[in-house]
Amino acid sequence: MARPLRIEYPNAFYHVTSRGNEQKDIFKSRKDREKFLSYLESAVERYGAVIHVWCLMTNHYHLLLETPEGNLSQIMRHINGAYTTYFNLKRKRAGHLFQGRYKAILVEANEYAAELSRYIHLNPVRAGIVALPEEYEWSSYRCYIGLTNVPTWFKTGFILDNFSGNDAKAKYLEFVADMLKQKGVSPLNRVVASTILGSADFVKRVSKNHVGKNTTDRNMPAVKQLSRPTLDAILNVVGELIAEEDALLRNVGIYFCHRYSGSRLREIGERFGLSEAAVAQASRRLRAASGKDIRIRGLLEQVAEKLSLSAVET
Repeated sequence: MARPLRIEYPNAFYHVTSRGNEQKDIFKSRKDREKFLSYLESAVERYGAVIHVWCLMTNHYHLLLETPEGNLSQIMRHINGAYTTYFNLKRKRAGHLFQGRYKAILVEANEYAAELSRYIHLNPVRAGIVALPEEYEWSSYRCYIGLTNVPTWFKTGFILDNFSGNDAKAKYLEFVADMLKQKGVSPLNRVVASTILGSADFVKRVSKNHVGKNTTDRNMPAVKQLSRPTLDAILNVVGELIAEEDALLRNVGIYFCHRYSGSRLREIGERFGLSEAAVAQASRRLRAASGKDIRIRGLLEQVAEKLSLSAVET
């Protein structure tokens, strides 16, 4: 399995998950959960972590945290390492507690923090453990709606600031309840390269400033995917070069989205109102046509140049 891409810089936000080895339970008692929370507190005190959301399930946990000092790896070594030591000593066992390395998704906080907090707080409901999130003791939701005192090490202000006024807690409760009434789509479905959740501008900015600086990272699949043009970038360039011929514009757009964006066929199909198979078929047809039609070939080269692609396959 390829190692995950880690992007670390000051004041970054992350959605972090870590699962038990072989899907086994990592929390077996109230004392276990309380001990884990104590390690969140010490991560705040020792390493400057800012914990915005937490949810402890049975065989995994979720965190939304901020790293003012750009030291996610250090924070997570402390949390997972200290808890593993505690868990193993208590049960006279040895070996790994967690399944590989934790998963950390870099988040554009202003756009997605509130939505992610709702997703995290609804985990116990989706798992069928409780009917309402406030019934679950082991998440931060009860702190957000005023049912539990907020510990000094935990911060609710950043999320609640999205809900202006004196009744921010009531508005947040309503915000979460709205998702209970509908089958909401997980915000994590919009993660790019299994690494970043954010707007196209955020992904571009992070890719430019923080990705691929180390030679050991440059050939990682996630780095290569982040360097690809987005669907929006491709369609904007195609639209600039092909102003009037709708059919050709559509087919060139499908071709470049299919071959160069790194997006899933389903996502591309949704953009064009096509099935996944139809996307692949349209791309193949245009590729074949470019080998026979000099004009189409020239258009493909112009689009490729605008998108800074090194070559167009035919």
